[in-house]
Amino acid sequence: MKTIDELLAEGVTGKRVFVRADLNVPLSGTTITDDGRIRAVQPTVEKLAAAGARVIVASHLGRPKGAPDPAFSLAPAAARLGELIGADVAFATDTVGESARATVAALTDGKVAVIENLRFNPGETSKDDAERGAFADQLAELAHVYVGDGFGAVHRKHASVFDLPARLPHAAGDLIATEVGVLKKLTEDVARPYAVVLGGSKVSDKLGVIDHLLERADRILIGGGMAYTFLKAQGHEVGNSLLQEDQIPAVLEYLKRAEEKGVEFVLPVDVVVSEQFPDLKTKAPSRHTTVPADAIPAGVMGLDNGPETNKLYASKLADAVTVFWNGPMGVFEHPDYAEGTRAVAQALVDSEGFSVVGGGDSAAAVRILGFDENAFGHISTGGGASLEYLEGKTLPGLAALED
Repeated sequence: MKTIDELLAEGVTGKRVFVRADLNVPLSGTTITDDGRIRAVQPTVEKLAAAGARVIVASHLGRPKGAPDPAFSLAPAAARLGELIGADVAFATDTVGESARATVAALTDGKVAVIENLRFNPGETSKDDAERGAFADQLAELAHVYVGDGFGAVHRKHASVFDLPARLPHAAGDLIATEVGVLKKLTEDVARPYAVVLGGSKVSDKLGVIDHLLERADRILIGGGMAYTFLKAQGHEVGNSLLQEDQIPAVLEYLKRAEEKGVEFVLPVDVVVSEQFPDLKTKAPSRHTTVPADAIPAGVMGLDNGPETNKLYASKLADAVTVFWNGPMGVFEHPDYAEGTRAVAQALVDSEGFSVVGGGDSAAAVRILGFDENAFGHISTGGGASLEYLEGKTLPGLAALED
């Protein structure tokens, strides 16, 4: 995989360089609520611009239906990128149309442009190779060189991620190089003890990674909505908590395998419950109580780890030399149910080990809860991509960057 530094050594002055970034940031209207992914690609953009490249930044945002939708425009992201790099960033209002061609043609050495949301074109996400390839051909006409730096999208077989690199000389940006280097630390010659914290709502989203990590981790801590399927599998009542009953056989199999392999599985010992899901818009106080995890009453739902679980999890992470965390422990967006997620984040901050926050909601929680990002070993920009890498899957976007 060629690095961006090797590309720069060959010379990029005057060349149009297509940077596949991940600007898929959360928006409230047109206001960006977390610019972490834009800041993550900033070094690559600045490095190319400083070398005299004419930089074309492209990304998806959200899930538009293959047609323009103002709610998913990349215009706010383009404006924020300009603020971060301290320079004007031109914006094309389409992907490969008249505006994109004119915007790219107007670029001069060291200047940057962003083209509109790639998913406004149905060819970007098409499962038909010919349709996807036709869109990649149009994108290739805009540039001389391709730099892949959108780690959050490398698990997608999309035109700009998989097909376009085959049509242009290509290299990996600094972000992708960093992400892959970190993930290798979690899969190859891992420093031990190796602890994994998995949360989020659905067990089914994490089955593959649990299966793979049972061969590698020393202990696995489970929280969030997925914990209640584990508790149910152990014979406990879970009230109205999130439950994937069809996943219980798989969960039982994993618990059995973990015991056979000496992998410690850690589940909540107490949980914070409420009769109603909290209002995440107003953040109004929510009536709640804490109960033992094996005695959840009928009519309530578990929404966070309890204080004893928070202490337990902190103790299980204290001596870990390597930690991977993906998924919140509760409804962290509401202050009444944020303590479990906060406790895990704080345990990683307090740990002297190498800690990796696996993107997605976990990365958002770290920022929303006010933690210093530099206190963690690494905060990934790609939750889904990180998980699929840890499952041992081949990621199309990484395979496409291999020479």
